[in-house]
Amino acid sequence: MLTLPDFPWDSLAPYKERASAFSAPDLGGAGAGIVDLSVGTPVDPTPEPVRAALRDAADAPGYPQTWGTADLRETVAAWFAARRGVPDIDPAGVLPTIGSKELVAWLPSLLGLGPGDVVAFPTVAYPTYDVGARLAGATPLPMDSLTSLGPPTAATTPKLLWLNTPSNPTGQVLGIEHLAKVVAWARENGVVVASDECYAELDWRPREEHSTEPPTTPSLLDPRVTGGSHEGLLCVYSLSKQSNLAGYRAAFVAGDPVLVGALLEVRKHAGMIVPWPVQRAMLAALGDETHVIQQRARYAARRDRLSAAVTGYGLRIEHSEAGLYLWAGAEEDAWTTVSGLADRGILVAPGSFYGAAGARHVRIALTATDERIEAAARRLV
Repeated sequence: MLTLPDFPWDSLAPYKERASAFSAPDLGGAGAGIVDLSVGTPVDPTPEPVRAALRDAADAPGYPQTWGTADLRETVAAWFAARRGVPDIDPAGVLPTIGSKELVAWLPSLLGLGPGDVVAFPTVAYPTYDVGARLAGATPLPMDSLTSLGPPTAATTPKLLWLNTPSNPTGQVLGIEHLAKVVAWARENGVVVASDECYAELDWRPREEHSTEPPTTPSLLDPRVTGGSHEGLLCVYSLSKQSNLAGYRAAFVAGDPVLVGALLEVRKHAGMIVPWPVQRAMLAALGDETHVIQQRARYAARRDRLSAAVTGYGLRIEHSEAGLYLWAGAEEDAWTTVSGLADRGILVAPGSFYGAAGARHVRIALTATDERIEAAARRLV
């Protein structure tokens, strides 16, 4: 029988109930009801050009292509060149997916991994990396560094290594040198590397001097990392965060055309196909940078307001260089922090949801309306 971890979010129910009952009349409109910062669900409108593209493609009586249309794959390649510093994506190495979570969950199985194979991922990480290994019957392995694996052996060297940059939940960004070392090691040991980069357009690090552009989170597929070859490498990206398309389930994987071709063959048989109207919406979203800039500005303002309040409350923010979360903690168990914030009507996620190494941190989402972020900030004073 398949063994999966317990679904952790149910354990937040009593804290959600307590936060929902919060009332502080002296705070006015900010003093009633819950401010739910536990889940990173976008709350802002889906951009109109994207909705228009979806409407225009609504008459879709035929089956869509599993591989996606040529113009969609070419647009993804152009997006990598323009936004991620990756000019050499082969459109044959691009594949749309039904959101990024399904790809993360099923990648070990799609690659043919199973019992006896190891899937490695960060010690503090999105839980679906672990779940994906278990679904395939492989062994999940949280790891801090390559050196923690010890000498390469068939029993300990992973077949698949997940990176997550910017990280969910910590917001940590991996640099070019770090990524290059991982790729060199992986190629020496026959390891496939998959990098989940879904928050890359939401990088909060300072701009370089004289630059008018926000910093770019380095990609696993950057030529400074790969040496010009994408062999053995996959990059996963989602439009849920940058374009408020979580409800569309719109994402893609790109990289090694041989690996992508293998994924495509299995997905054809399994019927894992992005609907045609969603493919057209993806094309529109990737071609419109304006809405991404606007959404980034919204989150930046919310981050600034909430960061100051969280620090003033006495929590220490760590990493949080990019993405949609503050990774914060105090010298106490995460559940103690969750409880204290619930008493102020604010619900957050304990870091232990993301691995034992997160047990003294909480993840605080920026994905709430301006009004709710302001309410949280006022309650933390």
